[in-house]
Amino acid sequence: MNLYGSLFVAIGAFALCGAGFDWEWFMNGRRARFFVKIFGRNGARVFYGLLGSAFVVAGVLALLGVIELD
Repeated sequence: MNLYGSLFVAIGAFALCGAGFDWEWFMNGRRARFFVKIFGRNGARVFYGLLGSAFVVAGVLALLGVIELD
């Protein structure tokens, strides 16, 4: 089992949930506020949704052995 793959899936799922459920505390975090200022709230949600999706895909590919994250 690839630890990095599992970690990537977990991080991606967290970002997807934060964007999808529009968690107030998630969007008011220090790093997220930067993207909210640049893209607006909905734009930051789209950004975090895409970022989370990319992490999930990379994690699943690593778990399947298609890519190496080490």
